[in-house]
Amino acid sequence: MVVAMAQKAHSLSHTKWLCKYHIVFTPKYRRKAIYGQIRKDIGEILRRLCEYKGVEIIEGHLMPDHVHMLASIPPKMSASSFMGYLKGKSSLMIFDRHANLRYKYGNRKFWAEGYYVTTVGLNEATIAKYVREQEASDIAQDKLSVKEYEDPFGSR
Repeated sequence: MVVAMAQKAHSLSHTKWLCKYHIVFTPKYRRKAIYGQIRKDIGEILRRLCEYKGVEIIEGHLMPDHVHMLASIPPKMSASSFMGYLKGKSSLMIFDRHANLRYKYGNRKFWAEGYYVTTVGLNEATIAKYVREQEASDIAQDKLSVKEYEDPFGSR
């Protein structure tokens, strides 16, 4: 099931896209703060924020001192703007649910500055298949078109 979800291309009216990113980020001072009830709340918060932005979490793991995510981010949104949104909003939501953490972290920033991100690419066979399907689609579309086009600059 995870493999099938990880390989599916999303589709808009004129676009097919598969933008997958491996993202890692840590709590401030790399404290081992992600455990117990806080862990459950952070997982729920991250899922909800991703859902708001149309980001699919393909796989996610909350470790005691960092977060690993494999996420599919739409091409209209940059990875950096998404991470700014995710870390900023989740910090506020975490502090709303766990007010006692403010004394440890201050300034309402739960996450450390920065993050690690890398793209997860496609293999050549998948790209070749897409190109083949696109060519077949173009040929079929041309066959449906019955209008003859005239050269507007040609002689009459």
